[in-house]
Amino acid sequence: MITIDKLKAFGADTEDGLRRCLNKEDFYLLLVNKVIASTNIDELKKAVGEKDYAKGFEIAHSLKGTYGNLSITPIYEVILEICENLRVRREMDYSSDLLKLETKYKELKEL
Repeated sequence: MITIDKLKAFGADTEDGLRRCLNKEDFYLLLVNKVIASTNIDELKKAVGEKDYAKGFEIAHSLKGTYGNLSITPIYEVILEICENLRVRREMDYSSDLLKLETKYKELKEL
């Protein structure tokens, strides 16, 4: 079960995330669990794999906002880089960045 302490150990800025959720720990953890259950990262990988950078940007931008608002910094930092490259439709090999994202996401799921 995910806890504030586990999120802190993961590197999330839980104080900021809680502040954004009016210091309601149960609400914050509910949102974190919802983002963990989301399939958006798989959708991002699919869009980028198909070189649909416009769709990839939309998904990455949404993920950036979600992880940023929850202050889940380790994932936010990775998705930020992906998002900015997709914003300008940069033709590049995204596999390394997507692997970093997937690794951090798996770590979060295992908390």
